[in-house]
Amino acid sequence: MKLNHLTFICAIALASCTSKENKPEIKPDQSLIGTWHLISSKSITKGDTAITTPSKEEEMVKIFNGTNFAFFTHDLLHGKTAKPVYSSGSGTYTLSGDDYAEHLAYCDARDWENRDFKFKVKFNGDTLVQTGIEKIDSLKIDHTIIETYIKVK
Repeated sequence: MKLNHLTFICAIALASCTSKENKPEIKPDQSLIGTWHLISSKSITKGDTAITTPSKEEEMVKIFNGTNFAFFTHDLLHGKTAKPVYSSGSGTYTLSGDDYAEHLAYCDARDWENRDFKFKVKFNGDTLVQTGIEKIDSLKIDHTIIETYIKVK
């Protein structure tokens, strides 16, 4: 009788245990994770190149964790200028080799939200170069961008 009770208790204990799913752990590319400072930016439209780097009175950073990115641009005069500058956006990204893709979920330029963009990235020490096409037909945007960042230590 005692054996039946012990067997019953063991069966209930085993049934109440949940096993962890063996999900493969996604390991992000550690070279991308961190904060990056934009040092140069170009936009190429129909063969014409425009330098779009923030001016000396502005700064832009892009921040990556294992799954998300965010970027921020602001003027260095804390908004105390005739034309204050602040812009930001964020979303998710994937990186496979040098193929980098963004899903821009949030952006102060609201017409850019919920868009996907594909780029190539190249690392050289603490330098990241991101190159790709930004195309949004409804906004008549179709240009190649080349952005160069230095990793913030």
